[in-house]
Amino acid sequence: MSDATTQPRSNTSAGTISGATIRADEAAHFGKLAKDWWDAKGSSAMLHRLNPVRLQFLREAIDLHWAGDIEARQPLAGKTALDVGCGAGLLCEPLARLGADVTGVDAAPENAAAAAVHAEGAGLDIRYIAGEVGALDIGSFDLVTAMEVIEHVADKAAFVAALAGRLAPGGLMVLSTPNRTPQSRLLMIGAAEGIGLIPKGTHHWDDFITPEELDALLDQAGLDMGEPRGIGFSPAKGLHLSGDLSLNYIVTARAR
Repeated sequence: MSDATTQPRSNTSAGTISGATIRADEAAHFGKLAKDWWDAKGSSAMLHRLNPVRLQFLREAIDLHWAGDIEARQPLAGKTALDVGCGAGLLCEPLARLGADVTGVDAAPENAAAAAVHAEGAGLDIRYIAGEVGALDIGSFDLVTAMEVIEHVADKAAFVAALAGRLAPGGLMVLSTPNRTPQSRLLMIGAAEGIGLIPKGTHHWDDFITPEELDALLDQAGLDMGEPRGIGFSPAKGLHLSGDLSLNYIVTARAR
């Protein structure tokens, strides 16, 4: 196991306060991308390719958790959803179209503002808030998501606890994150960032978290983790759900 779990990157240089989960340098990095977030060929192009894969997993998890009608166009009708680290709303908008009353939270005010403008243009009523999820009085939600976020936070245990605190009884949580493996170092940082598929500085390999480590954090927060699914890549399939967890993975979590 890497010593990254016991010696995480310092919070001080990021300008965060003790116990906070937000790293100011990370928020600033993603805030600079806000204006291009919805450009499918821009700096967030990889997220646009990743989003359908995440939505496929989410839809399956939603139908399984609430035993819904798999043909229903709005399986989240009557339910509330919270997307933490929402960026400019790339996941929030599909969740709203699935029927949910959606709230998006992001550390970068630029992202929350860009998300609100885009949602208004799309005719969607989504609440966006800039801030730290654990410090916001926003109530609880049936569905809580945090996609590609936990690897960017200062205190992973505090972040998971904050997510758990926002989950309503009987609710569903879904998280995705890169795995800390030689493959993810080579492909996500060396290759993807090296050739510009992902903006340089987006990832810090030592902050990636293994499924075993995430399971322990969820357990500590009173949540049971489901069986993780890999998000793999191949030239033939592109990004797709896979049994291979070595690059990236996505999981459900439920309160005991």
